Amino acid sequence: MRQVVMTKPGEIAVEDRADPKIIEATDAIIRLSATCICGSDLWPYRGVQEVHHQVMGHEYVGVVEEVGPEVKTVKVGDFVVGSFWASDNTCDICQAGYQSHCVHRTIMGSIGTQSELARIPLADGTLVATPGQPAADLIPSLLAASDVLGTGWFAAVAAQAGPGKTVAVVGDGAVGLLGILAAKQLGAERIVAFSRHADRQKLAREFGATDIIEERGDEGVAKVKDLTGGLGAHSVIEAVGTQEAMMQAIHSARPGGHVGFVGVSHDVNIPGELLFGTGIHLHGGPAPVRQYLPELIKLIWNRKIDPGKVFDLTLPLDQAAEGYEAMDERRAIKVLLTV
Repeated sequence: MRQVVMTKPGEIAVEDRADPKIIEATDAIIRLSATCICGSDLWPYRGVQEVHHQVMGHEYVGVVEEVGPEVKTVKVGDFVVGSFWASDNTCDICQAGYQSHCVHRTIMGSIGTQSELARIPLADGTLVATPGQPAADLIPSLLAASDVLGTGWFAAVAAQAGPGKTVAVVGDGAVGLLGILAAKQLGAERIVAFSRHADRQKLAREFGATDIIEERGDEGVAKVKDLTGGLGAHSVIEAVGTQEAMMQAIHSARPGGHVGFVGVSHDVNIPGELLFGTGIHLHGGPAPVRQYLPELIKLIWNRKIDPGKVFDLTLPLDQAAEGYEAMDERRAIKVLLTV
């Protein structure tokens, strides 16, 4: 099979590799219908994380080709969506709704899903079958559910977005944009998007943003305060992972407000006196996407939401290097790779 490999920072290759095989009785093999490049893939691409001949990708949808003898909930021929964390969905942590912290979890990035085929561990707990074979135009949205939609949804839930709430969103990448969509679906009254890019502002408004703020840092915080009678937002989504973004999110929240952070943290340090002095609630981390997949698939299947709009560039798998360049240079929000 063909598989995307990051040979070193800034260098992407598509290599011929052996087809995956069933290793554990709980495994499944899927043939991917589509995969994509994630914003988190850019950290090693830019040299922020060490990488050496690493298989890439953790977002995936496709058709089950083979299952291990203990797999019961999906079968050969099913079209499935899976989380970027493999989980058993039965341990105490999973049952509490935190499948991304499952005691038997496996990060799909270690297996690599920017490929033609993929082995999915813990298939019963990880994969969710769609009601049937999806129409072609639904595949991008179902693919978004594998990570960025589920992550944006978790961020909005963690921030307690809901009726009567003002939600501010720090980060206008795919996760931030889908955090806006999630906040809208959860009933938020006002949604403020921080964005300096016209194409992303347009999509933010399509997903439900009522206000756009182009300023960052202290100036951006001041704008949020102006919009909220000096108090700040009830709910803030942090979808970047930098120190600047986290500080902007915390300062944009009103006393007693909630910050949902899902940006992959890089050198973020939060002073204890800041948390103590603001009285905010801080919750986040790697999203338990599996918790939300049944609901998200239903919304997509019934065409209530269209998160696939975040894919603004589609390329064949063999052109993955071009996709990485486009996202790194912010010429694309998110790149879908056809298989």
